[in-house]
Amino acid sequence: MNINATLFLQAIVFAILVWFTMRYIWPPITKALDERAQKIADGLAAADKAKSELATANKRVDEQLSQARTETTKQLADAEKRGLAIVEDAKKRAEEEGAKIVAAAKAEAEQQTVRAREALREQVAALAVKGAEQILQREVNASVHAELLGRLKTEL
Repeated sequence: MNINATLFLQAIVFAILVWFTMRYIWPPITKALDERAQKIADGLAAADKAKSELATANKRVDEQLSQARTETTKQLADAEKRGLAIVEDAKKRAEEEGAKIVAAAKAEAEQQTVRAREALREQVAALAVKGAEQILQREVNASVHAELLGRLKTEL
């Protein structure tokens, strides 16, 4: 064979190989590469989207935490106010109860004083009658002199 014919024949075989590769092998490879590139692009887009969603979620979490702190602080302040109000109310009730007890004790003491005075008046009247009896050396009739004893009680 001649070198020119071999070279020409090899060029034809090479051309057929290039055409066959371009027609049947190259499209599935480019299609697979394009699909892979699309998957990578979709994955990167999803990652960017997830990153932005994470940032949004972090902002919402921070807002909710600050809101919860604010509400907790407010509830603690309200609880302290209620506690102070309860203590003040208890003090007020205790003072009122104490005042009632003191008033009742004063009234009881006043009643006992009145009773003691009445008993003392009766004893003084009886002593006066006894003394007058001894002075006069005779018996005094209590029913006759009841008016005299009544005036003596009032004077004492």
